[in-house]
Amino acid sequence: MLQISSYSLVLSVQFIILIFDLLANSFAELLLIEPVVPLIIFIIQDIGILFNIIIIFLMFFNTFVFQAGLVKLLIHRFTGTIIISGIYFFLSVSFHVWIQNLRWRNRHKFVWTNGLQVLFVFQRFVAMLYYYSYKRTTLCLGDPRLYEDSEWLRNEFFRVRK
Repeated sequence: MLQISSYSLVLSVQFIILIFDLLANSFAELLLIEPVVPLIIFIIQDIGILFNIIIIFLMFFNTFVFQAGLVKLLIHRFTGTIIISGIYFFLSVSFHVWIQNLRWRNRHKFVWTNGLQVLFVFQRFVAMLYYYSYKRTTLCLGDPRLYEDSEWLRNEFFRVRK
């Protein structure tokens, strides 16, 4: 069972990582001092995205629904978040590698190619979807019905068995 104090701690950590990710997406392009500074920010951002994905799966594993064997129900309910998180991680890493490659070669010029601009727009669009779906999933995982035996869970269990 998820305790309120542990849930609020996990929720706080997740939101801090999301806020850092949002700030990194917003302001990392303005750091044209040395290519090492954005590199460190991008590495921390990518690790933060991985931590958020790991935390979501740990929260899945902690639910009574998962422990009762209704993994399919959890996956079905949160498929969008799982897919969007994977796509966002892939797009972020791709964007970070591409822009750092260009910055490292041209340290004193602002380089921005057409392909990089397209990737930038897609990554930022998926970032909005990621923030929304991740926040929604995190708040949905706070539902007490997921952490205790209930009539709703029994009905879902019998519906899945049929």
